[in-house]
Amino acid sequence: MSEELEGKQGVQSLEVGMSILRAMATGQRSMMLKDIATAADMPPSKAHRYLVSLIRSGLVEQDHLTSRYDLGPFALNLGLVALDRIDRIRLGLAAITELRDAANETVSLAVWSESGPVVVRWERPRRPITVNVVTGTHLSLLSSAAGRIFAAWLPERQTEALIRKELESGRAPAGLTTLAQAREMLAEVKAQGQAIVSLGYFARGVEAAAAPVFNFRNEITMAVSLVGVEGSMNLGPDSLALTELRRACSALSTRLGASLEAHGANATA
Repeated sequence: MSEELEGKQGVQSLEVGMSILRAMATGQRSMMLKDIATAADMPPSKAHRYLVSLIRSGLVEQDHLTSRYDLGPFALNLGLVALDRIDRIRLGLAAITELRDAANETVSLAVWSESGPVVVRWERPRRPITVNVVTGTHLSLLSSAAGRIFAAWLPERQTEALIRKELESGRAPAGLTTLAQAREMLAEVKAQGQAIVSLGYFARGVEAAAAPVFNFRNEITMAVSLVGVEGSMNLGPDSLALTELRRACSALSTRLGASLEAHGANATA
């Protein structure tokens, strides 16, 4: 067998061991042998043999009181090293470029700062008329799509003062005058897994849709927005624009280590 062919075939025993680790990671809790075997689709006797080797390597550990298995200290160390090497902004920039090409709309990436959401990058589509998004722009929490995303998912202690300020200054959308009304609107955003602002955007003549991106702690870390001239985008539930937005944010969240539960709404909303 040539070295090239052998390299393509890989090491089957390693792949089997990885299937066990994957099953344990997906389980999100310590597991009994029979549950691991079922999740990895193999007989318990075979799973046990691999678990013995994984324990020796530090990738798995067993609680001798309960006989349950869980990921070991070396697995934790590998995870922490991988997370430390992830550059969320770099990955975000790649994601919005792909989304721009898929949806052919202006796409922006926003992160949270002490003074609220701020645009860190935007990508322009191949259209004769587009909306330009200025890098460094601070976004309204109540009248921008990305702002609503952060306000819906961040703890209220981080956003309440800014929301009150917008309400008191009259910069909130028409009809939104109280904190209770703002909370109701943000609860609806969270339930839908996305924010759409077609009327009353903080910039006149503009509409936008945004969705959250989560990190390995299942906390919101970025917001991705599609921005267009008012009336120019199809923002229907099954539209290409929203489908691609949800797909992009879900894929980026997964890349950043978020669990499926954290961003499931993006994939199915």
